[in-house]
Amino acid sequence: MKTLVTVGRGGTGKSSFTALMAKSFIEAGQSPLLLVDADPDQNLAEMLGIDLKEAGKSTIADLLVSTFIEQGGTTVGVPPTQRIESRIWEKGLYESKNFDFLSVGTKWVEGCYCMPNSALKGALESLTKNYKFILVDSPAGLENLNRRITSNVNDIFDILDHSKKSQDHVRRAVKIANEVDMKFENFYLVGGYRFPAELGKQAEADLKFKYLGKIEADEQLDEYVLNGKSLLELPNNNKAYLSVKNILKTLDYL
Repeated sequence: MKTLVTVGRGGTGKSSFTALMAKSFIEAGQSPLLLVDADPDQNLAEMLGIDLKEAGKSTIADLLVSTFIEQGGTTVGVPPTQRIESRIWEKGLYESKNFDFLSVGTKWVEGCYCMPNSALKGALESLTKNYKFILVDSPAGLENLNRRITSNVNDIFDILDHSKKSQDHVRRAVKIANEVDMKFENFYLVGGYRFPAELGKQAEADLKFKYLGKIEADEQLDEYVLNGKSLLELPNNNKAYLSVKNILKTLDYL
């Protein structure tokens, strides 16, 4: 099992990158896959052609609230991890032919939420053992990923734009990952749509992480995103898709 996490500032293309990674793995027969949307913007579901409400599914945040806050009884009876795991299977996991999907959601309560977070991590560790790849679309805050989802990651992909803030984000993400003791094997740089390809080597030299290439700008992909169409349905000769596929090939994932 490999856990691949995409981070970056808003608007750099990280949700698109995650969706196109999923398409690459699906087309290559690399399954089963689990996709996890941990970004509060919750863009990934739409890019995968998923409507959770229509499918009768809930975000994990809503399941945590209903299980541990509204229903209570978190310290007696069935252990917390088992309780939330059964709810995730029943109410949170969207299943399709080629992949499964979970949305973390945004609804969190005030005060200490340590036990639900711990229960969620424990449940996900059990749930994720059967997948070949877990792809996580994450917000900038790796501390939230560490606290709520996982402390062990294989690869982190930081999607760059052409700004000082983007490079600052990389430094902050690595600093936070180390501070919260998140274990990761590799931290990679990937250029977003607007990132000038010729600056890749400079970013690599400045930030001391390997630059893998960029997501090619593509009008067809823009049209799909604008109209809420699944990026999994992009033609296999689409430029953006091929650029992400080539990045995965450089890592011997395809």
